[in-house]
Amino acid sequence: MEYRFDSQSYRRTCVVTMVSSVDKEAFEKYLKDRYYDQIRWYGDKSAHDQRVFKTLITIVTVFSILTPILLITRDDWLTYLAIASSVVVAVGTTLVRAFNYQENWANYRTTSETLKKEIYYYNAKLSDYHDAKDPEALFVERVESLISRENTMWLVCQTPKKEPA
Repeated sequence: MEYRFDSQSYRRTCVVTMVSSVDKEAFEKYLKDRYYDQIRWYGDKSAHDQRVFKTLITIVTVFSILTPILLITRDDWLTYLAIASSVVVAVGTTLVRAFNYQENWANYRTTSETLKKEIYYYNAKLSDYHDAKDPEALFVERVESLISRENTMWLVCQTPKKEPA
């Protein structure tokens, strides 16, 4: 198995050329340069999107509650503040919806946890690893399949949903 990694390129891409078996050195390189890096990347992105989502939702909630209270006072300057508060709610809601922070957070966390679980299956020779002729090759195939699946889910999540006519 040959692995070529370009550290300057987007970190979620990799060229993998499969052959019939994987030697231990190539497998260790794969674990170090690809597998653990992907777990770290998905974990970091999940944590980031969770923070952004929770921050935006908190801001939207607080300003949504604040807006009618400001309008009840019937003070001119508080009315302007209520208008500004409404704008903050609209912008925050749009950001949450447009960038899908909640969905990305969940997808990234799921992928990260699924990738972490795979090494335990491999080490304990569980599931398909028990009878595998080349468990290292199977591991690489399963990990790359998980990453590919997440990339597809990300693309679906980013594609605007068509409204029913």
